[in-house]
Amino acid sequence: MFLWVSWVERHYMVHTFSVYVDDKPGVLNRVASLFRRRAFNIESLTVGHTETKGISRMTLVVDTDEYGARRLEAHLYKLVPVRRVEDITTHPSIARDLALIKVSATGDARTHVMQLVDVYRARIVDVSPESLVIETTGTEDKIDSLLEVLRPYGVVEMVRTGRVAMARGAVPARRAPRAAARATEARGDVSSCSV
Repeated sequence: MFLWVSWVERHYMVHTFSVYVDDKPGVLNRVASLFRRRAFNIESLTVGHTETKGISRMTLVVDTDEYGARRLEAHLYKLVPVRRVEDITTHPSIARDLALIKVSATGDARTHVMQLVDVYRARIVDVSPESLVIETTGTEDKIDSLLEVLRPYGVVEMVRTGRVAMARGAVPARRAPRAAARATEARGDVSSCSV
């Protein structure tokens, strides 16, 4: 007996989710565990308070296809502390990253580094006799580019926040968990799927 398997070409892309959760201990662990159990790698994760007391917002970046993104959204809604999930990947949005970069800089190199900082509209937040600490905010590509031009001077240390993103324009339509479940059912039920 032969079993014919049809391979579907999957198009992977980076998906950005805004997840609103209760601001309570253990919520981050529950969300991260869901991604681990489903074998998804989190590319970037940022968490912060929102305009509503007691609610935090997670910005999660995951490299997956459309089917995987729908599955993640459905599974996130099953977690009790999750209030709302938005996949803002295809919506017009603003995304930023923040980085602190410590660079070796003495003598003439210091002047060159300071000129590069001006070109990239970054700023110097700390000065010592041997190094400068640069703060930059922008797209991930901008930060990567700045990092590459600073490497020849000697990058001592670097830290990045990860992507934070927000949909452009008017306040996005807030879908209740039930509405999201009905939308998922209309596109094909993915809630009982596992990896």
